[in-house]
Amino acid sequence: MFTPPTSTRVQSLPRARLVRSWSVLLPLGLLPLVLALAGCKPENAAVEIRLVRTVVVDPKPILDTRQAVGEVKPRYESDLSFRVDGKLESRRVDVGAVVKQGDILATLDVTDYRNKLRSAEADVGSAQAAVVEAQSTEARLGKLVKQGWTPQANYDTALHNMQAAEAKLAAAKASLALALDQLNYTELKADFDGVITAVGAEAGQNVSAGQMVVKLARTTDKDGVFNVAETALLDHRNEGAEVIVWPLSNPQLTIEGVLREISPIADSTTRTYTVKVTLKNPPPSVRFGMSIAGRWKGDPALYVSLPLSVLFDKNGSPAVWVFDHQSGTAALKPVTVARYGTDTALIAGGLAKGDIVITAGINTLREGQKVRLADAAAGGSNER
Repeated sequence: MFTPPTSTRVQSLPRARLVRSWSVLLPLGLLPLVLALAGCKPENAAVEIRLVRTVVVDPKPILDTRQAVGEVKPRYESDLSFRVDGKLESRRVDVGAVVKQGDILATLDVTDYRNKLRSAEADVGSAQAAVVEAQSTEARLGKLVKQGWTPQANYDTALHNMQAAEAKLAAAKASLALALDQLNYTELKADFDGVITAVGAEAGQNVSAGQMVVKLARTTDKDGVFNVAETALLDHRNEGAEVIVWPLSNPQLTIEGVLREISPIADSTTRTYTVKVTLKNPPPSVRFGMSIAGRWKGDPALYVSLPLSVLFDKNGSPAVWVFDHQSGTAALKPVTVARYGTDTALIAGGLAKGDIVITAGINTLREGQKVRLADAAAGGSNER
């Protein structure tokens, strides 16, 4: 019997083994399709609705009760000094002294300046004598030159000498006036009515021109000076804003004031701004250096008070989640914050009366998400 060669023999697998191979390959091929179908949700699948708590927006008038502590300072305060150098002979006033315009506050040793005055007076006398002699010579030679008894050059010389003598006389008189002024400058006088607030030199001390000897302040013009944080200036940056001021020792004594000046640069250490308030008709009991408190004056403004926890950030600006009745969804709405409190924020804009702000359950909200109010039957209450 003929037997085919081994190389051409057909090798066949057992049927049972072939069936098992197809049973393994078929599920592996259909696996992606099965997984894709598993990811699809039925069209009528339930949408996630998150439970939230809300508050109904109802703006209320709120008075700005923030206070700042400062002190009373003079509006006009001058450093008084001598206009010449010298040894301080006497200082007639101390801190707190009330003075009138023209009162002598301090004096210098006048010995040197009196000597300068005498020297200047002598120079004037000498110059006057030289002028008289030069004028006589010029007059005599003037007649002789007209009669032809002397050369013109002699007369010209006499004329020039007379003019030089007159110039020296004028210079001597100017020096005399300067010496007299310097003698008068040895007395330091008050330029206006006021009170002495500081002293800078003692008797026997050598002082230079321009060195502060006493500091004089007007008693009729008083300022309240405060160091205020930037947040307190957001609504009051214009000069002329009204302020209420009272002494810390007597809170019942209220004084009206007007914002006069705000420092354009913050203090490098405290990062606060110096605010100066002109006090209107302060009583005499309000003295310089007294500790005072102040607050902005004005009618209450409408604000919405919300917890700080409801604020979110939207494109770099504060925002809150609000509930839309029609769609039943949550949306992030930008707002304007007037100021921040310890645990609340006063909203000045962005919300209208009747808006529903979500206050709880907001950490995982997203735009357009369906939400359900925790207490939908809360009638006229602000909290839902």
